[in-house]
Amino acid sequence: MTRRPAAVRCTDLRKRYESRGGPVDAVNGLDLEVSAGECFGLLGPNGAGKTTTIEILEGLLAPSSGSVEVLGLPWKGHEAEIRQRIGISLQETKFAEKLSVRETLALFRSFYRRGLDPQEAMDLVALSDKARAWVGKLSGGQRQRLAVACALVGDPELLFLDEPTTGLDPQSRRQFWEILRAFLAKGRTVLVTTHYMDEAERLCDRVAVVDHGVVIALGSPSELVARLGGEHVVEFDLNGVPDGHRAQRLGSADLLALPAVKAARLESSGFSLTVTEPHVAIPALLRMLQDRSFELARLTTRHVSLEDVFVSLTGRHLADYEHDEHDEHHEPPPA
Repeated sequence: MTRRPAAVRCTDLRKRYESRGGPVDAVNGLDLEVSAGECFGLLGPNGAGKTTTIEILEGLLAPSSGSVEVLGLPWKGHEAEIRQRIGISLQETKFAEKLSVRETLALFRSFYRRGLDPQEAMDLVALSDKARAWVGKLSGGQRQRLAVACALVGDPELLFLDEPTTGLDPQSRRQFWEILRAFLAKGRTVLVTTHYMDEAERLCDRVAVVDHGVVIALGSPSELVARLGGEHVVEFDLNGVPDGHRAQRLGSADLLALPAVKAARLESSGFSLTVTEPHVAIPALLRMLQDRSFELARLTTRHVSLEDVFVSLTGRHLADYEHDEHDEHHEPPPA
């Protein structure tokens, strides 16, 4: 199989901020390669470095060190050429409130030598009925769709999307997925950050999990899920056991000793087991709880998801960070 060229490549990427308390390494030697024609997801909790990383790749932020190539070109000396070939949708975009949707798209279209007609861009994101509406009158979800339309209006080869579906209702999210699939079907490339695990699993060919400024896991969603060693998750909780006393009453070692259990963790909502065979693990779990006079409050089973992979790697739920617009707010500004 012929290897596809890299649409994005960075090597030993670093970004350091100086502060009174000492230097802060937001990106700390990150290596990444996104192949042309793929949808690549960048996942990470608050402060992980993913927003800093994508802003460097977009040419909005200069790295402290390391190399970056976008569409085969370094940013230095090729800024104008690269910008003609990419589209960017930021976490939060400020538009002129007194321009209409059509006027806003016409303005953005004027920045490119070629691209889509503003009407076509509006049709893509289902904003045609708001063509004459002032931007200041749009809802949050409509503004988000306008931001995506502005990213698409230049007909880019490479699309950067930072939390593109935040604020969208479920139906609008699904419509957006179809827009991206059509874009990818043309052989274009997408680099997306998202805190919606179902979105990453449905859209992304590969994902990178970033924490503390480095990539800690890389692969297709199915490959990462397979690395957990189990295909199912059993979640349960106990009656009459206060939240703070769960670990004292029932430890991970007890749960890991059960047959077919590969991993066990205590969460705020109860216990979670990763298992290979639910029909083996669940009867054994129920027998143990009965022998110890524990009363079961609830028990559910489901397939392992990318969210489980993320929790196992970082100890945190990515869905806890829905307001990721302030992803690296703890970072001090450049001196």
